[in-house]
Amino acid sequence: MTTVSTAAPEVWRDAGRSPEERVEALAARMSLAEKIAQLYGVWVGIDDGDGEMAPHQHEFTALPMEWDELVKSGLGQLTRPFGTRPVDVARGAATLAAAQRAIVTAGRWGVPALVHEEILTGLAAWKAGVYPSPLCWGATFDPALVERMGAQIGATMRRLGVHQGLAPVLDVVRDLRWGRVEETIGEDPVLVGAIGAAYVRGVQSAGVIATLKHFVGYSASKAGRNLAPVSAGPREIADVLLPPFEMALRAGAGSVMNSYTDVDGVPAAADPALLTDLLRGTYGFTGTVVADYFSVAFLQTLHNVAASPADAARLALTAGIDVELPTVNCFGPPLLEAVERGEVDVALIDRALRRVLLQKCALGLLDDGWSPEPPVLTEGGEVLDDAEVRSLAGELARRSIVMLRNTGALPLAPAATLAVVGPRAGTPQAMMGCYSFPMHVGVHHPEAGIGVEVPTVVEALRAGGYDVRYEQGVPVLGGDDDGIAAAVAAARDADVCVAVLGDQAGLFGRGTSGEGCDAADLRLPGRQEELLEALLATGTPVVLVLLVGRPYELGRQIDRLAAVVCGFFPGEEGAPALADVLSGRADAAGRLPVSFPGDGGSQPSTYLGAPLTRRGEVSVIDPTPLFPFGHGLSYAPATWAEVTGGTSWATDGTYDVRVTLRNDSEREVSEVVQVYLHDPVAEVARPAQALIAAHRVDLAAGQTREVTFTLHADQTSYTGASFRRQVDPGEVELRVGASSADIRRALAVTMTGPRRHVGFDRVMEAAVTTT
Repeated sequence: MTTVSTAAPEVWRDAGRSPEERVEALAARMSLAEKIAQLYGVWVGIDDGDGEMAPHQHEFTALPMEWDELVKSGLGQLTRPFGTRPVDVARGAATLAAAQRAIVTAGRWGVPALVHEEILTGLAAWKAGVYPSPLCWGATFDPALVERMGAQIGATMRRLGVHQGLAPVLDVVRDLRWGRVEETIGEDPVLVGAIGAAYVRGVQSAGVIATLKHFVGYSASKAGRNLAPVSAGPREIADVLLPPFEMALRAGAGSVMNSYTDVDGVPAAADPALLTDLLRGTYGFTGTVVADYFSVAFLQTLHNVAASPADAARLALTAGIDVELPTVNCFGPPLLEAVERGEVDVALIDRALRRVLLQKCALGLLDDGWSPEPPVLTEGGEVLDDAEVRSLAGELARRSIVMLRNTGALPLAPAATLAVVGPRAGTPQAMMGCYSFPMHVGVHHPEAGIGVEVPTVVEALRAGGYDVRYEQGVPVLGGDDDGIAAAVAAARDADVCVAVLGDQAGLFGRGTSGEGCDAADLRLPGRQEELLEALLATGTPVVLVLLVGRPYELGRQIDRLAAVVCGFFPGEEGAPALADVLSGRADAAGRLPVSFPGDGGSQPSTYLGAPLTRRGEVSVIDPTPLFPFGHGLSYAPATWAEVTGGTSWATDGTYDVRVTLRNDSEREVSEVVQVYLHDPVAEVARPAQALIAAHRVDLAAGQTREVTFTLHADQTSYTGASFRRQVDPGEVELRVGASSADIRRALAVTMTGPRRHVGFDRVMEAAVTTT
């Protein structure tokens, strides 16, 4: 005889109760050890053989006790069950389900762990699709496209039982020498914020959590060195570094990760003014703050502001960190003992616990009947890189390729004989950034293979019908004279030489771009510039294709290059996208999210840099970029028919800028209209020009379209005293053009009254009408 229970579920499992009521009911029943167990993750099975995927990884990954003993009190998070080593989808999902069952069974309250993974270029799992890197997102100037990508990534996470993804990176580029430039969206805070917010909306549309990182200041480290101190002042922080986080928080981001660095001597992980007063008090954030990997322990070992692991835990909890990742170091036994000794207020534990449990409640992890089986085990669909993923990855890649220069060498003639040379021409690794699974994890497991199909540039050009002779020339680093000589011989015999140069993505010195791979200067790595000079000396037209994680200095060669095309690690479909652009099958649609350095290119600067300008007046260094922010050429540029706007803000606090574009060609074209605020009063005191709106406009052959930007004065929903939002009364300019330097028209606008705000709540979401 079977008995069916009709007993009501415990309060915390009752989805009909309010989340707050459920969490309070559960928290009231938990012991101190059980509460603390919800505040850390565990990186199961990580060992020295997996290679270093985080700084000082193998100093901190040992567990304080055996797994069975550890999970008796419960567990807050499981770290990277799919992203630590190559694992088959079904096997990984089954292993995850078994781990969740063990956690639920061992603990008194049956609370499962939240599972997180890296998702910067797609879910970082074996055989999962590899999307273009974030600089490519910025180069599209297309939030809607990035949102679609985020939705695909979120859906993949949900199918595998992953609840939280550690992306997007919202650090604004300040120094191109920094190794993690490739992980960023660009050098402009409005672009970074608009694209990052779209990515958050997409990911979280699947019912999972996106994590903003790194809050805040990481990219402004001294000399572009990873983990170096930051000396940014409050205005730079408010004007440049914080706006992307504000925008993404308004998009509903559920989690924030602290920066490794310190600002003016205070580590972010121990800064309550940053993680509590600003993030929660000013911005109203209610989600969880998770520690960047080992950053709690770093308060003792690197920052030297904590006397012990327990002291580091106290500082981090006080600041506002809720969860220690990736594994338990300070929030385990050291914290438990410190609370019992009265050294840490239990109220800090309860505060973090409520935030963690509320998030688990929102994810359905506390619901009666929750199943540990990831949907992929019950619904099927084990392929993570299907046609839909590849189609969107290709669309985003084509949208992101930037043509920097073209003297008529492109598009390549259909019958051209090509010498395709360079270290990035014949390897799939050239397409992927350091946080893609193949480059982040797979490099430590070569026996497993890449896991996805990633064509090379050589393969893509041959598939397009070109007669290709390939020579590597030199590797990314190193090489010899014989290799250069072979490349030169190939170039002499060709109609066109396609030189594919750039970076090797890696971690902690294993590459020329990526985390811990900072550059001393901005010359092309290794002997690549020497190879390029030798190719130029042949007299054969040279088309330079850059596959890079940062812009490089090209000033010595630019006037002799027939064309330059750039892709910022464009993902698994990057090579076909490049071949489409080089052949003219697709237009070059990308626009630069970061400027290319000009004279004195090793100097850190962006177009937002201080305008103490021209060489010879105050410095021998000319800060003018070789290619400015927003720059990008097309085969058939749109005609700018008209740019109009009024002479003052309307009485309702709005101002409309209207731009009419016309396509006079026989092919589809795309343009990115960019609007900059220029404040003449700010010329010397602070940067005077800043992007406040941008919108991509696609035009069919012969089509005319009008884009309207509705700007807002006195918009106070954002905080701080940013110059881009708060300008002096009187006459200012709105500069409208195709890049930060290519201004098609400057509109003089009168602002009256006290200092006025220019908001950007509709940035990149302007109304577009077709005429």
